[in-house]
Amino acid sequence: MENPKLEILQKEWIVEATISDMQKKMENGELTSKELVLMYLQRIAQLDKNGPKINSILEVNPDAVQIAAGLDAERKLKGPRGPLHGIPILIKDNIDTHDKMHTSAGSLALAESVAPKDSFVVKQLREAGAVILGKTNMTEWANFMADNMPSGYSSRGGQVLNPYGPGVFDVGGSSSGSGAAIAANFAAAAIGTETSGSILNPATQNSLVGIKPTLGLISRSGIIPIAHSQDTAGPMARTVMDAAILLSALTKHDTEDPATLTNTELNMVDFTEFLQKDGLKGARLGVARDDYFNHLSEEQLAIVENALKRIEECGAILSDISIPSAKTNWSYAVLTYEFKTDINAYLRQVDSSLPVHSLKDLIEFNKNNPEKMLKYGQAVLEKSEATSGTLTEMEYIQALEQDIYLSTEQGIDYVLKEHKVEAIIFPQDFSDSIGAKAGYPSITVPAGYTKDGEPVSITFTGTAYSEPTLIKLAYAFEQATQVRKAPVLKSFEETK
Repeated sequence: MENPKLEILQKEWIVEATISDMQKKMENGELTSKELVLMYLQRIAQLDKNGPKINSILEVNPDAVQIAAGLDAERKLKGPRGPLHGIPILIKDNIDTHDKMHTSAGSLALAESVAPKDSFVVKQLREAGAVILGKTNMTEWANFMADNMPSGYSSRGGQVLNPYGPGVFDVGGSSSGSGAAIAANFAAAAIGTETSGSILNPATQNSLVGIKPTLGLISRSGIIPIAHSQDTAGPMARTVMDAAILLSALTKHDTEDPATLTNTELNMVDFTEFLQKDGLKGARLGVARDDYFNHLSEEQLAIVENALKRIEECGAILSDISIPSAKTNWSYAVLTYEFKTDINAYLRQVDSSLPVHSLKDLIEFNKNNPEKMLKYGQAVLEKSEATSGTLTEMEYIQALEQDIYLSTEQGIDYVLKEHKVEAIIFPQDFSDSIGAKAGYPSITVPAGYTKDGEPVSITFTGTAYSEPTLIKLAYAFEQATQVRKAPVLKSFEETK
């Protein structure tokens, strides 16, 4: 960079700077939001599109620099709005932004789609003073298109790579771009979405903190859906504190999303109040060994066991637990049925000039452009289109009831009550299916790395609206271990 101050900050500071670090420099007059945006744009140009070509960013907000400058002026005049004032945040490409960017769910079918208004999530971020820096690449249609589509691939953006091992390690999906971008430090934090593992999995694979919140804590209005029974947005960040700061800005009742009305206690709560270094002391926690640990390699198992040992050293009382429904072969029937209803409702609202306004239109668009659109087929889309779209089928109703019962009364709630524990610890992101079916929260936290450098994590999972407890536990574990390290990335210029 030409500015010597920014050149130094770029090399020596920004790589692992937290939101609090950024605020401190802005409050002291050492840095502006505009300069922060410029540094991130430089990193994106240098490392995402050149060098290792992580390919995590679909587009940047053309107005980001000016928005940041306006927030700098507001800070001088009125002071900061809060901890997100002037902080650059990235948004997954299935979340509506009413600006000069597009919202496409990674599909060329919606490459020119401009949302008629901000999603509720983006509206909250703007009101908190965040700078929407850009849109992240993702697994196309949130990985609800084809049976064999790899995590991080989209027809619009191509393949996202894992910065810890580009082309070697799975990047995780479907919030792949959000995970890779924050691991590579292309923004302070990002918003991902999850239906079943799409925040937790890329957070695990990219050594991040990912919070999959209770269904209803965050509004889904203006987010391209898969299934209303399981969809939610959530923060992805490098630290528990940053994730908690981001989460705090997103929780507010929304009349357009009835699920948010189930949030009776955590509306507009400041989750940073639950960051306790001694949060593990005296905590009773269940360890989900049965079946889950069988899927770990020897290296991963050793890392997870070491994490559990450290948790005990911090004063927690651990007990191995058995989940009655642990070996359930979870069905995706609910998603298959709900997708047609939910995606048709979204597509009906896109601009009339666009080529798709229904799931049927989308399937036809893909068939008419097979080289670009059908690299991995569209069997999942076609299976959903074969349903009635009325949600009256007995298979759907039975699957929905079964999912709820097995994930709660014979799943998470059973364990919490039977074993008298506050939360359950899972290896990696292995709580994704049961937590998604229940609509319950999980937080994944980095636990270490294999000899080859692949990230390993543990996940804390609880009952509905237990985010305060999970944040307390996750923060205490993070502070006691401090294992996360940034990926080593070389720019195009450095590798010539």
